Amino acid sequence: MKGTLAQVRSYERSVQLLMVNQFTINLGFYMLMPYLATHLAGPLGLAGWTVGLILGVRNFSQQGMFLIGGTLADRLGYKPMIVAGLALRIAGFATLGLVDSVPALLAASAATGLAGALFNPASRAYLAADAGERRVEAFALFNVFYQAGILLGPLVGMVLTGVDFRVTCLVAAGIFAVLSLVQIRALPQRRGEDSPAERAPGDREGVLAQWRGILRNRPFLLFSVAMIGSYVMNFQVYMALPLEVRRIGGEGRFGTAAVAVLFAVSGLSTILFQTRVTAWCKARMEPGRALAWGLFAMGAAFLPLLAATALPVPDSVTGTRLLAAVPPALSALLLAVGTMIAYPFEMDTIVRLSGDRLVATHYGLYNTVCGVGIALGNLLTGAALDAARAAGMSALPWLALFALGLGCAAALYGLHRTGRLAPPAQEARNREAVAA
Repeated sequence: MKGTLAQVRSYERSVQLLMVNQFTINLGFYMLMPYLATHLAGPLGLAGWTVGLILGVRNFSQQGMFLIGGTLADRLGYKPMIVAGLALRIAGFATLGLVDSVPALLAASAATGLAGALFNPASRAYLAADAGERRVEAFALFNVFYQAGILLGPLVGMVLTGVDFRVTCLVAAGIFAVLSLVQIRALPQRRGEDSPAERAPGDREGVLAQWRGILRNRPFLLFSVAMIGSYVMNFQVYMALPLEVRRIGGEGRFGTAAVAVLFAVSGLSTILFQTRVTAWCKARMEPGRALAWGLFAMGAAFLPLLAATALPVPDSVTGTRLLAAVPPALSALLLAVGTMIAYPFEMDTIVRLSGDRLVATHYGLYNTVCGVGIALGNLLTGAALDAARAAGMSALPWLALFALGLGCAAALYGLHRTGRLAPPAQEARNREAVAA
């Protein structure tokens, strides 16, 4: 951990602040959101479909507005969007704790989602710009802070929610308020190298022209689609793996503890090993190969569960049930390893494919594409889980997810071999060489 902190100190102050920001953002978010559904359905007594609607609005407003948030960051600067997103989170979280009417809850949920759409593309583009040639290492450290917030947030939220959920909301809002003040005072103004504001008035592009230009960037779009599978597989730590643990351990204390172990395995492994994995990969392989291996590892994460489908789950022997919970934990670990391999190179590749132009807008579109893919992927995964239970084919979802990992890894390797993951100018030279 000392080595990680030493690496953080080697970056500019702005990069250090952005990493601390991400930890604090995730701390505040995850101390509240895991307990929101229980609050809505319990003390507020809302129907299940209403709870789903409120949670869905948050997800839709974030995923659907990423492109807008990224575009605004490129046009107005990164700092204003980061501060605006934090301000929206303050309002949204405070409102979630203080109101009980459905329209107000829907508005608050939408505000929390829009907040993420504003500050996520801006903070990543800012980090990429100020980290310079050390982008890959910076994003590895960024992921350490990101996972630390996810790991600590629910623990703090559990303590506060034990007092009152409203206390959790107000504390989370207070955290974002303090963070906003820190940004206003300490975060320097920053624009992208090709920001429209940096151009002469006659050279500025309209928003639609910028979007058309990005949509013509075929390597970037192919890369975005190929990476959807990584997000679908990664999300199973929150969906399919907990369901499998509950199937094994039931709804009692054993099942609850086993689910907690899944999140601990995922978060702690990243905190402890992310920077080492990134350094090892960077020294031995090109970014495209690292991405392909990362996706392959994510797909392979479902092999322990596939193998375990041949084993019966006993009802009464606690030791054997504990042993049966090992495959989901091993799957969570392998998913974390795959993410550790891929994530820093993924973020760097987006910058390279953008040609260092309109980076936040590229991040915004990338997140939108992956967000749509996650929704569809989770729908299909849920259908596969239902079909597996109905047909008695418990191996079906794990086999499908393994195949998804193989397919995405092959797609990324193909993009790498054909030079499509190189920067635009380099890609053009590669194609000219092939033609010659």
